[in-house]
Amino acid sequence: MSALSILFLASCSVWLAEAQTEFKRVAEENVTLPCHHHLGLLEQGSLDIEWLLHISETVQKVVITYSGGRVYDDLNEEQKGRVSFTSNFRAGDASLQIISLQSSDAGNYICKVKKAGQYEWVRITLKVVEKPSKPKCWLEGEMSEGKDLSLQCRSSSGTAPISYRWQRINEEDERAEHLPPTSRVNISNPGQVLLKNLTQMSTGLYQCIATNEAGQESCVVQVTVQHAQNIGMIAGAVCGVVVGLALLFLVVRLTIRRKEKKRYEEEEAPNEIREDAEAPKAHLVKPSSSSSGSRSSRSGSSSTRSTANSASRSQRTLSTEATPHLTPPQYSQRETEGKGTEPRKVDYANLVKMGATQVMVPAQSRAFQTV
Repeated sequence: MSALSILFLASCSVWLAEAQTEFKRVAEENVTLPCHHHLGLLEQGSLDIEWLLHISETVQKVVITYSGGRVYDDLNEEQKGRVSFTSNFRAGDASLQIISLQSSDAGNYICKVKKAGQYEWVRITLKVVEKPSKPKCWLEGEMSEGKDLSLQCRSSSGTAPISYRWQRINEEDERAEHLPPTSRVNISNPGQVLLKNLTQMSTGLYQCIATNEAGQESCVVQVTVQHAQNIGMIAGAVCGVVVGLALLFLVVRLTIRRKEKKRYEEEEAPNEIREDAEAPKAHLVKPSSSSSGSRSSRSGSSSTRSTANSASRSQRTLSTEATPHLTPPQYSQRETEGKGTEPRKVDYANLVKMGATQVMVPAQSRAFQTV
């Protein structure tokens, strides 16, 4: 066999086609990786199609295959249920479709088609980019006149590089405005902006925008600058309210204690005074009409008991003579009635309701003497 015929047979037995492309897609989107072949037109031999993912030089995963008349699309757990052939792969279109892209889907894909000893393959590089996650905005510092305030912004995820930009928002028409002239952007950390020497003009709504090649997200924060004197007034008002509440509590407490003390005294007073106590019995001695008899009756208390009894009889005789309109029987009768009558019991509660006042009456009077 001549060399020309050997070369012809080799060219017929091996048909090689290779293409290199690159795709860049955003996460959560869908992508179709193209792979077209001509081996389906051959009548002899069985058709085999295989998609491989080269993550690195040493790591390779099978994505989907067609062999022996069956499709195997559950070989990779991370892509299970998200990969499929797009069209009639036996007729010449073995393109791969991936839905809901993830960052782990990025890598180098190889499409290999084999039939009757002939091969075709396609190399495709897929890059998956993620837009920044919604950033978090916060403030560091004191929002008072003359103070410095730091605006902070950061996204937790997203394909690098992520750029940050701060701007002021007009609250009336939501139009973007420039930052105050005293603001300073941190070059090493663009997500940080320092507002120096705050004034009332610094009050407003500020927006941070995080951007990368996949898209952007934003967050807003409100800045309200307070007067220094307003802070003092607020602190004074708070202290005044606290003191007022303390005084009110003290007054209420004292009032309650006074009422309790008064109620206790009213309840204990009847127990100290016995209304049914019998008055002491006494012999009444009426002073004489002359001043000398009066002085002798007062001095009789210091003499012996016999002298006092004699003076009493003398004074009773003088009293009978001095009052001719009151006869001895009448006087004795009145004295007998007075002795026979028992003292009436007084209802103390009724006297208190009538407004009576307690008066301590001495048992003896200076005008009378108990013998």
